[in-house]
Amino acid sequence: MTPVLEAARQMRVSVRAQQHLRSEMEPRAAVQALLDADLAADALSLLARLLPRRYAVAWVCQCARQQALDEHDRAGIALAQAWVREPSEPNRADAAAFAKTHRYQTIGAWTAAAAGWTGGNLNPQHTQPTPAPEHLTALAAMAAITYMAALIADQFAARRAGFVRDALGLLGIPTVSTER
Repeated sequence: MTPVLEAARQMRVSVRAQQHLRSEMEPRAAVQALLDADLAADALSLLARLLPRRYAVAWVCQCARQQALDEHDRAGIALAQAWVREPSEPNRADAAAFAKTHRYQTIGAWTAAAAGWTGGNLNPQHTQPTPAPEHLTALAAMAAITYMAALIADQFAARRAGFVRDALGLLGIPTVSTER
């Protein structure tokens, strides 16, 4: 299965969206096709999964910097930004702990979760490590972006599509790592 179709399956994009995707599509073209079909929610899901994890977290942080957010949200975003600058295990664990403490209920918590779910052990209290599934960062990024889009309720759809459009260029950037 191609990366685009596999990402669409993992993110459970709608049947309607799947009809617009083809195995030979490049990631950017696939996301653009969903935007063109007015399927911004599916485009967001697919984009978040196709971006390398570090890019997805950086994108969410960039979107958040453009919002009027409270101190709590800024604290979670700062932890995610720290992980983007230095993707170390302590930075990842700090972001994950913040998200868990704040029960994944705010922009800051979801942004921190995006960084916190990039790897490591999700259950450090058990002897058997629990690695983060590949798509968890994408799910957290989607949640954070959705919350941001909803900050202005009557512009929700346009804002969500705008956030996706703003990140399309990131899909064309070659990365050294094959990590997603």
